Amino acid sequence: MCGICGIFDTSGHSIQRETLHAMTYALRHRGPEDRGIWQERGIGLGHARLSIIDLATGDQPMCNEDASLWISFNGEVFNYPQLLEELISRAHSFYTTTDTEVIVHLYEEMGPALFEKLNGQFAFAIWGARKRRLLLGRDRVGIRPLFYTLNGQRLQFASEIKALFADARINREL
Repeated sequence: MCGICGIFDTSGHSIQRETLHAMTYALRHRGPEDRGIWQERGIGLGHARLSIIDLATGDQPMCNEDASLWISFNGEVFNYPQLLEELISRAHSFYTTTDTEVIVHLYEEMGPALFEKLNGQFAFAIWGARKRRLLLGRDRVGIRPLFYTLNGQRLQFASEIKALFADARINREL
């Protein structure tokens, strides 16, 4: 299993890279092969990777061709081979063979309605740079966890609560 985390500051303030690194590091046991972060003004995504599919080019966070969409994904989309074929038939280009990239292209086509097509167990965050929107989602049953907290104008999320607590500003009370 992988681990995902991130911070979205709705006011556009910078995300402290150290906080994002600490959150990702707290998830290292979920993805011992690699860790990655990506950030721009007001948003940061982190990922701890357990490499199962596409060992060579499946690093995350991952983007689409023009870097207008970014994703951090944990889980498995069981029907991704069929979705991949459908998307290729509609002129989408892929640089990996991952279910992660399939989700990105499906979001390009369907927006939040993409959940109608997904069969699997997953949690993910997709950042749309053009509209400055963050979509958090998980499978219908909640097999893959996704925790979040609102702290002022900051939304922070992660696969485990301890990654949220990597930020000292997060209140540790119910």
